[in-house]
Amino acid sequence: MLSRTASSLYWLGRYFERADFIARLVEATVRLDVLSSRPAGEAAWASALAVLDTEAAFEAGGGSLTQGSVARFLTIDASHPGSIVRCLDRARNNAKAVRTALTREAWTAINRAWLAFEHRASTGGTTATLNLVETVKTETRGFEGAVHRMLRNQTTWFIRLGQTVERADNTARLLDVKYHILLPEGEKVGGVVDRDQWTTILQTVSAVTAYRWLYSEGLKPGNVIDLLIARPELPRSIAASVEEAVDILGLLAKRTGHHGEADRMARMRSTRLAKTRSNEVIVSGLHQYLQAFITENDLLHAAIGRQFKFH
Repeated sequence: MLSRTASSLYWLGRYFERADFIARLVEATVRLDVLSSRPAGEAAWASALAVLDTEAAFEAGGGSLTQGSVARFLTIDASHPGSIVRCLDRARNNAKAVRTALTREAWTAINRAWLAFEHRASTGGTTATLNLVETVKTETRGFEGAVHRMLRNQTTWFIRLGQTVERADNTARLLDVKYHILLPEGEKVGGVVDRDQWTTILQTVSAVTAYRWLYSEGLKPGNVIDLLIARPELPRSIAASVEEAVDILGLLAKRTGHHGEADRMARMRSTRLAKTRSNEVIVSGLHQYLQAFITENDLLHAAIGRQFKFH
């Protein structure tokens, strides 16, 4: 496979997964905003910008920390790369470059998501915003299903590799949302608002039922952290993404006949994570751990680019 084709497939996976994550983050922040009183609602929207590293771009536009302003910025504002519409546009451009490698179902899901945002001037109110992000989530699920039904070859492996590298980054950032959000004055850790915030995190990764299956003692922050970091049973957990990256790189190595720097880094990361205990992470500092993981994930991404000669 040509390196530019592999690159387009990989970035298609990353950008479409990123659009899904931003949609989930907007949905989660809307829910947190509804649960919060000012200025906690402002803190929730500020945290959404922080985990996407788009605070500077938003401030440059002069917007206020309200649902309408931030939701528009993160969904339909094409002036910066951290919006859903820009991610969908880039995903579609990469898909066009490898159109013959995709099934009709995969292309249709990408195109439908893009058309939902094309020339859109407003997100509307809360209900309209939630409907818009639900459209993205629906089409990304359709795309994932289409990829799952495609031939198991380099095409699907590069798409899935992009998805799993992006998903690992996204889950770490989503969990880090809780670090950024301040409880309203007078609220306590473990109180109603605190529990609502942790529940929202679970809802964002479709893990409420999974949590109930795996933990019997009710909602506890330590268990949520354990689920999202260390439980490979959950598809969106860091552990699951780390394992999948190792597996996919292994499949590509068998097909191409050689291993490389990315394989070694992925295996080392998997071995290290297998020895990690969530309670130790909490004691040593959750925010610091997640930031270190995000940095390591970026290094793996760069190694993948060098190994497969992406341009």
